[in-house]
Amino acid sequence: MNTPAIIETHELTKKYNGSVAVDHISFSVGEGEIFGFLGPNGAGKTTTLLMLLGLTEPTSGTARVMGLDPVRDPIKVKSKIGYLQENMGFYPDLNAVQMLRFIGELNGLSGSRAEERIRSALEAVGLASEAEKKIRAYSRGMRQRLGLAELLIKDSRVAFLDEPTLGLDPDATNRMMDLIEQLSRERKMTVLLSSHLLNQVQKICHRVGIMIKGRMVAQGPMDRLAKEKLGIGPEQYTLEEIYMKYFQEA
Repeated sequence: MNTPAIIETHELTKKYNGSVAVDHISFSVGEGEIFGFLGPNGAGKTTTLLMLLGLTEPTSGTARVMGLDPVRDPIKVKSKIGYLQENMGFYPDLNAVQMLRFIGELNGLSGSRAEERIRSALEAVGLASEAEKKIRAYSRGMRQRLGLAELLIKDSRVAFLDEPTLGLDPDATNRMMDLIEQLSRERKMTVLLSSHLLNQVQKICHRVGIMIKGRMVAQGPMDRLAKEKLGIGPEQYTLEEIYMKYFQEA
């Protein structure tokens, strides 16, 4: 995608007690792009997300999110992005409206402006009819959709999604992926998507990056990676085949 870079890293590196968790990775993600961030457990994906969020400092290299340095401006970075984790922490005795109202207040949003944004967010993620139900009664899929509503309340232009469909049934997974694709398309939301569901990543991502043992071993459009690694055209591959080829050679 030929769009301005919203997320950028250059030679980003993180070491823990001499062990390299992230090894000189460089990549960029354009405005409105969905970038699939792939790799096995321990590959360095979550550590990279934490550096982009300003939750841990790199050993060397640089990162920028919307032009901001997460090391120097961690509060500004957090105010502009949304982070959907595997397990979202919501207050179970609140309903969705109360939870989002609280999140709005934390982000300086209140009054009629907040109420309108809450209503719009719940409609966008398909929870308007469940808005008064206690969060403790929500399914995992509903909680994940509420997490996306949180991003909309903050009007996040960038979303870091770490295994957003983990534990969801196939129908809920499809709905979540469709919603992510819709938000990217309609709101030009830039998405860094970490997921192990390669068929779903192939469905909605514009490009992917493959991390193995802390290194970014490949990145680019899937059809180009298929041509380079497998020598086949766009209708003849699956992302799993591409991924496994890189994994076996790493």
